[in-house]
Amino acid sequence: MQGSFFKKLVIIFLVFVGIGALLKMSGDFFGESEKKVTAKNTILHLDMNGVILNGKKFLKNLKKYKDEDKVKAILITINSPGGAVGPSQEIYTEIKRVREELKKPVICVSTGVMASGAYYSAVACDKIVVAPGSLVGSIGVIMEFANIEKLYDWAKISRYSITSGKFKDSGAEYRAMREDERALFQNMIDEVYAQFKGTVAKERNLKEELVSEYADGRVFTGATAVKLGFADKEGFYEDAVKLAAETAKLGDNYDVFEIPKKRVSIFDLGDSDREDDVNSMAEYADVLKGKAFGPDVEGAMKFVLRSKFLNQPMMILPGTWE
Repeated sequence: MQGSFFKKLVIIFLVFVGIGALLKMSGDFFGESEKKVTAKNTILHLDMNGVILNGKKFLKNLKKYKDEDKVKAILITINSPGGAVGPSQEIYTEIKRVREELKKPVICVSTGVMASGAYYSAVACDKIVVAPGSLVGSIGVIMEFANIEKLYDWAKISRYSITSGKFKDSGAEYRAMREDERALFQNMIDEVYAQFKGTVAKERNLKEELVSEYADGRVFTGATAVKLGFADKEGFYEDAVKLAAETAKLGDNYDVFEIPKKRVSIFDLGDSDREDDVNSMAEYADVLKGKAFGPDVEGAMKFVLRSKFLNQPMMILPGTWE
């Protein structure tokens, strides 16, 4: 009897989830229809928060609303220590494309952290506004590795690999790195680093000598960044809004359009889009705290062991994502 009741309960639950998923796909879940831009003169406000792992959600929102005729300017609020090289460069490219092809001004503002890959993205904006005490810069590239062969020895575990070439297992955690491998990775870092410095010098109209002097991974306060030319103006969110309106010549007749936040529900079980945010590391933090649906055990373990970013070049401010 109890078994039969349990089966019926499971069936009812699955039907409930299925109906909810269909409603969600239709865009009418709990009355959450797609929010439209209505004001004639609109400043689109986007957020770039957390570690940049792929940037897909940010780019999706940018591409979704950038072509709207009513969107006259774009404001990006940044609080990020940077992230992966490719996604940071992709965000930079898309922001620049909006400026060049659509002729719409883009202003970014940070009152927290705008470092490394996040700063790389930000230099594509027309103007950079920073709080005087914000953290800006960290121009550089980092690539982390771990050698835990002694731990394997202690656990009496022998690991090895069969490869097609001598560099295929470079960076493996079960052995020490050879000198030719170290040189290979250093060349990679140097190449990406040159791209970073060149982009900053070009977009900020700074001399390469000045950029090289300060592009050693250091961070500046917002006030210092403005003095050196790495940012344009000291200010906060409201100052950035006014600057966006002035740049777009909107006067006082404008509205700021906020991207609607997605509400997480039981119908988001297994929804991969939840990990499609700039702020993906926050997802792992929620998993560890037991707050997220569909725990990503592998991701949580990588978060704990600091192995999420191993063996890949990163434009990131170390320590701030933990």
